[in-house]
Amino acid sequence: MNYCLANDLPTLVWAANLADLELHTSLSRKNNIACPTMMVFDLDPGAPADIVQCCQVGLWLRDLLGKLKLKSFAKTSGSKGLQVYVPLNTPVTYDQSKDLSRSLAQYLEREHADRVTSNMSKAVRKGKVFVDWSQNDEHKTTICVYSLRARDEPTVSTPVSWDEVEKCLKKKDAELLRFRSDQVLARVDKLGDLFGLVEKLKQKLPKKLSV
Repeated sequence: MNYCLANDLPTLVWAANLADLELHTSLSRKNNIACPTMMVFDLDPGAPADIVQCCQVGLWLRDLLGKLKLKSFAKTSGSKGLQVYVPLNTPVTYDQSKDLSRSLAQYLEREHADRVTSNMSKAVRKGKVFVDWSQNDEHKTTICVYSLRARDEPTVSTPVSWDEVEKCLKKKDAELLRFRSDQVLARVDKLGDLFGLVEKLKQKLPKKLSV
């Protein structure tokens, strides 16, 4: 399989000229496709749930990962959900990251069965947040941070602080985590790259799940 490597401005301009607004990228780097550099959880709300409910699940997940000594980072999907990333940047396999992410999703489902599901079936998602662990796969891609989404308005997959996630949950206002392209550029100027550590922070997955 051939992959398109977009790591400079001319290539991004080329992609934009092809109307490739949404950039879905691998969790690996080109020099070692079989080794994920991060673990990801895609929190997908089933109506009438929205990103506010995703915030609660994201905070539960953050605390759960914290018990495993793993630091996590949040970003909006740019669509309707929230995503939680765990930087690794150490030797690991997709089987290992998928096994752990699935176990954590199932744990959250057991603890909060009325609000969380780890089941991919859309029939069981109504009013719940689907914790999608299956993105941790060599053959899957996830919306890239700072990517535009192909929607009526130019919303962006935007890195957010956990304080912002907590504020959205407290105020129950989904609009607090909805960002247009112009807003994201202003955020980066003011806050810097909130996702920068995801590419650099080295963390090892625990050998056993203990929560």
